[in-house]
Amino acid sequence: MSGVLSGRPCFASAVTATAMMRSPSWPLLELEDRGASWHDPPDRSRGWFSIIAVIAIGWAHGAAPVRVISDQGTCMRTLLTFTGFHDPFTMGLVGDDEQPGPILSLIAVRPFDRVVLFSTPRAEANSRSTLDAIRQRHPSIEVDVRELALEDPTDYAAILKQLREHYRELNEGSACGECFIAVASGTPQMHACWLMLAASGEIPAHILNVRPPRFVTRERSLVDEVDLSLPWMPEIRSGIDSATMRGVAGAMRPDEFMSASVPAPDPEAILQDLGMVADHPSMRKALEEAAALAPSSAPVIIQGETGTGKELLAKFIHRLSGRPRECFVPVNCSAIPKDLVESSLFGHKKGAFTGATRDQVGKFVLADGGTLFLDEIGELPVAAQAKLLRVLDDGKVEPVGAEAPQEVDVRVVAATNRDLPEGIHAGEFREDLYYRLAVGDIQLPPLRKRPSDIPKIALLLLDRLNSNLRRRRRLAPDALRRLQTHSWPGNVRDLQNTLERSVMMSSADVLQADDLIIRDIGVEADPLSSLPEPHEGFSLESFLGTVRKQLLLRALEITGGNRTKAGLLLGISAQAVSKFAGHQEGS
Repeated sequence: MSGVLSGRPCFASAVTATAMMRSPSWPLLELEDRGASWHDPPDRSRGWFSIIAVIAIGWAHGAAPVRVISDQGTCMRTLLTFTGFHDPFTMGLVGDDEQPGPILSLIAVRPFDRVVLFSTPRAEANSRSTLDAIRQRHPSIEVDVRELALEDPTDYAAILKQLREHYRELNEGSACGECFIAVASGTPQMHACWLMLAASGEIPAHILNVRPPRFVTRERSLVDEVDLSLPWMPEIRSGIDSATMRGVAGAMRPDEFMSASVPAPDPEAILQDLGMVADHPSMRKALEEAAALAPSSAPVIIQGETGTGKELLAKFIHRLSGRPRECFVPVNCSAIPKDLVESSLFGHKKGAFTGATRDQVGKFVLADGGTLFLDEIGELPVAAQAKLLRVLDDGKVEPVGAEAPQEVDVRVVAATNRDLPEGIHAGEFREDLYYRLAVGDIQLPPLRKRPSDIPKIALLLLDRLNSNLRRRRRLAPDALRRLQTHSWPGNVRDLQNTLERSVMMSSADVLQADDLIIRDIGVEADPLSSLPEPHEGFSLESFLGTVRKQLLLRALEITGGNRTKAGLLLGISAQAVSKFAGHQEGS
């Protein structure tokens, strides 16, 4: 027989379940003692032991453990936790009885599909025993043990580094879904690292605290969620950590381009100043390549999808190059009329052609001594490509109508979202120009390929939005998780537009997952093809409520907030829309 409690365990429900499951062969007092937890003796005047007794009785009679019915969604629920010396069991209060430790106590009252145990060298035996105990008591839970090579379990830097690496693998290998972090096992330093990673948005997760039994009362349950979105909680914003950028700094040779009296540029400071988040290995690789190329004058081509941050990376290269910071000239090649490309890039003399009423300085001359960023270079006409190739070869610019060329010192960084080899085959891009530009060829990954960076980018963008708002907005863990799992066809620009749109349309201080208005541009798909699969714990009412909210928000956005027109679009009354909008404003 199993006990199932809806919501948090309560004293009355526990007593009822205890009475139903009690057996003459198991005296209640002994069961209460077996149900004690892993710290100090309980206060018998409190109500905690009745809840634990239910769990102990269920286990003793081979029953399924007590669990909480969840309506949080359809994704996998993953628990991340260190194993400690009180896991899986610790000595009880009477004789040689063993009591469940923090992890087993938590799993008994909260439902999880997967448990990831982070093990350190000194806790290997505890991790193995905890793995066996979970499999024996909860065979439906998938258990994964991850070894952390921590010589010192109090080393913050080492703990953070290894947790980041393991979470990245978990998130990319098989998405963590809804994440929970337990801060009951492990060292205080481990607990602090968990909190920092969750509060900064690096790991969008719910923090669960398993309370020592002596502090459990009717009002204070055994397991509590630490709500990091509460207004009195400090806000943590994650910058680029020094460990991440160590490889970038190591790849640089500042002595090649800076005198000994001038300090070398700090890559970390430049990234923070530019507002770039690049902790994912694929982005670190791009940064290391950029830093290695920066000191030279060789041209560089950056390839990547629209919105991946190609211009930011070009600025990063320029800032590390040692050239004057202000001498960075961006040019959008796709925005220049074809008949004005040469004049715009290389300049012209008065009277060189009809309409040339005065001399014009070209972009190359404006960028002399600095960096010229040619964005969307794949859009350049073939004739202009030939002239660009000559400038790259001899460093001389000849304005249209000029009698002699002018020598310039310009570093060219080009970018494109097109497949240039395909353009070469189609006769739209010169092969010799491609190879001349590709002395340095950097590939920028799309946002969907670096999901661990998405929460930090979202928080950075939200900070910028908050600077222009009267009330600061925050993102709930579920909202961060939804952002992290979206494909983002428009990359960072797409993410930025979604956040701005969602903030404008919601009056909530803390945006939940269903407050986000995410657009997918493309062929309209069958809306029924994306319906979730019904499963145990799925709530139809909750799902329909989320869909209804999204449609109402979208209708209000389309109509510019006009409730009558929004009602007409949805086939409901204006009063119903007003009621929804009023509820939003009230929340």
